[in-house]
Amino acid sequence: MKLLEDRIRAEGRILPGDIIKVDGFLNHRVDVSLLRECAKEFGRLFDTSRITCVVTIEASGIPIATVCAEEFGVPLIYVKKAKSGNISDDVYSREIMSYTYGKPVTLTLSKQWLTKEDRVLVIDDFMATGQALNGLIDMLDEIGAELVGVGIAIEKGFQPGGAGLRARGINVKSLAIIDRADENGFVFRPQE
Repeated sequence: MKLLEDRIRAEGRILPGDIIKVDGFLNHRVDVSLLRECAKEFGRLFDTSRITCVVTIEASGIPIATVCAEEFGVPLIYVKKAKSGNISDDVYSREIMSYTYGKPVTLTLSKQWLTKEDRVLVIDDFMATGQALNGLIDMLDEIGAELVGVGIAIEKGFQPGGAGLRARGINVKSLAIIDRADENGFVFRPQE
C-alpha cells in the first residue's frame, strides 16, 4: 500500500536491534485517517462479508483493529498479554516469546468471547518473528473458530514471521513488507 509505505519512508526510524519505529502515526500517536485507509485496503484484500469479529493482541494492534472492526461492522476482541484480576479463570491461554518485550508473556482470552461458530479476521500493526500471532492462531484452533486470514499493517520481511505463517497455509496479507531497513532507508517488497 503506497500510502503506508510513503509514511514509513517519511517518518519511520530504524533503531538498533532491527527495531522499526512508526509510533508517530501507527501505534503511539495514531493517524486515524491513515488507519481508515488501511481498513479499506484490508476490506479489499479479504472477504469480510461473513466474518463475525476482528481479533488482535494488546496493545499496539488495538488502534488499527478497532478501525477495521468499525469498517467491517463487527466487534473487536483483543487478547490480553497478561491475566488481569477482572477476568475469570475460564480462559484460553498460550505462553509466547514477545519480540517487543523481549521476554515470555501469556496470551489470555476469556472463553466467553469466541466460539467454534466464529469466523475471525486477525488484524495487527506489526509482524516480526510471528510468535504472538502463532500463539493466537493456536488458540483459535483450540477454540475451533475459523480463521479467515491475518492482516498486518507492517511486516518485517527480513524476519521469519510472515514466511512461517504462510508455510502453515494461513492467508496473510501485509500492507507494507519491509525487506531491508538500514542506514540507506527502507526497501519494500513489491506487492500485487
